[in-house]
Amino acid sequence: MQINWFTVIAQILNFLVLVWLMKRYLYKPILDMIDAREKKIAGQLADAKATKSEAKAEQDEFNKKNRVFDQQKNALMDKAIAEVGVQSQKLLAEAKNNARALQDKLEKAAKDQQADVNHQREKETEKEVFAITKKVLADLADVDFEAQSVHTFIKRINGIKEAEKATFIKALHSASGPILVQSAFDLPEKQQAEIKSAVTKILGAQPSFEFKTAPGLIGGIELTTKGYTLGWSITAYVNSFEKSIGEAGKQIPVTGKKHHAIK
Repeated sequence: MQINWFTVIAQILNFLVLVWLMKRYLYKPILDMIDAREKKIAGQLADAKATKSEAKAEQDEFNKKNRVFDQQKNALMDKAIAEVGVQSQKLLAEAKNNARALQDKLEKAAKDQQADVNHQREKETEKEVFAITKKVLADLADVDFEAQSVHTFIKRINGIKEAEKATFIKALHSASGPILVQSAFDLPEKQQAEIKSAVTKILGAQPSFEFKTAPGLIGGIELTTKGYTLGWSITAYVNSFEKSIGEAGKQIPVTGKKHHAIK
């Protein structure tokens, strides 16, 4: 078989022309497009890397700010807890002081109330004692005892001091009405005469008299004229003692004090 060199050379030329045409019009645009695509991808990758770096920087900054915020928050919480602890201790101390003060007031009020109750009981007991005393003395008093009271009363008239006698005489002279003589029992005429004689001896004149019974005068006699009273009776002694006890009770402070009962 013979080789047709013309055909071979023609095919070689055709092949070279085809390669040049392909390189000129096909490969080069494709390669340029690939290069452009690669450059574009490389740019996008660079942008993505830059964006990632910025995002990482922003993330780091955010984390840093979060750490600072957490530190500040913890510091504020610690400070708040400390202040709350101090305030709670202060409030607790104030509450204890207020409770102690309230307890003291309640105890004082209870003591005062108990003292008032005791004082009132003492006063009521005193009244009962004096009432019973008066009743017993009234039951024991009789006519003979009353007669003895008249003699004691006359001695009282005869034994008054000069200053009191002057007041007595002045009151008797200034009186327009009769001299009132009161006793627990009706006085016999003899005893009335003795009283009149004793008074007349002091005045130097004969005044008018009015004799009345006063059951409240236990074992005694009372003479009254122009606001002046002269008398002797067990009732007067009991009333005087009762008055002195009452005045002594007023002088004793009730609050916070313990009253001593009369034995």
